[in-house]
Amino acid sequence: MDTRALTPRVLVIGLDPYRVPGPWDPRPVADGIEVGRARFTEHGVGTEFCLFGLDGTDDIEVVVTAALRAQPWECVVVGGGVRGELDLFERVINLVHRHAPDAAIAFNATPADTFEAAARWLDASA
Repeated sequence: MDTRALTPRVLVIGLDPYRVPGPWDPRPVADGIEVGRARFTEHGVGTEFCLFGLDGTDDIEVVVTAALRAQPWECVVVGGGVRGELDLFERVINLVHRHAPDAAIAFNATPADTFEAAARWLDASA
């Protein structure tokens, strides 16, 4: 199922676990992201994922702004990795405020529960 053709529209902003520096195993986070992505499909909710790296290869403001301006969003979920970096978190929230002012903002507890975070804010009739 192509979730891009479905409504309501949800944008998930987060870190690409394979492009976060450090000695750590990105696989569990990547697996959690895929579980979360599958939950949107299971529920027939259209979603886009805007994942960026902290390895210096992305202009984060440009990447996030382009995703936010791509279309109107009903909900924007900001992932925990972004929230763990205060400066980055502030920049992302202000970009959401500027470019998607009508969207609800949600926060997940884990990558796997991203759908549940968005579902708290989605129109129940959608």
